[in-house]
Amino acid sequence: MNIGDIVISINGRDKDKHFIIIKTDSEYSLIANGKTRRIEKPKRKKCKHLKLESKADNIIVEKIKESKLTNNELRRYLAAIIIADSTCDPVS
Repeated sequence: MNIGDIVISINGRDKDKHFIIIKTDSEYSLIANGKTRRIEKPKRKKCKHLKLESKADNIIVEKIKESKLTNNELRRYLAAIIIADSTCDPVS
């Protein structure tokens, strides 16, 4: 998993919620969603408790690296990705 990737938490009280990786190393990632976990105070979570949902968008990665991503932009980006994924899934 890399910076900017969209992940889903698979354990803990934030289970099944979408986040973006703000920073990562071999064992832990800092994740934020702009609402319950803001960019200024991201959650530290073990990588094994995260499931990769989709790869990073280059624009978002650059904004994260330059510390120019706002919580509002982050919420809008996550909402757009979640809606796009739900409309592409076939209904069984």
